[in-house]
Amino acid sequence: MPYVNIKITDDGVSAEQKAELVRDVTDSLVRVLGKKPEHIHVVLDLVDPENWGYSGVLTTEYRERAS
Repeated sequence: MPYVNIKITDDGVSAEQKAELVRDVTDSLVRVLGKKPEHIHVVLDLVDPENWGYSGVLTTEYRERAS
């Protein structure tokens, strides 16, 4: 039973984009590992950019500096 957890910042990700991610990850596990689609679980965790940091700062601050 594969379990995949994808964490991304919540920057207006559409339902269609989420569905495509789930579909593509599932298809990859079926194709590469021979897993059954009905046994694959994909969880999308959407994180507010204010709650995600890298390079020593919050995502929002990093993006402000980069623009």
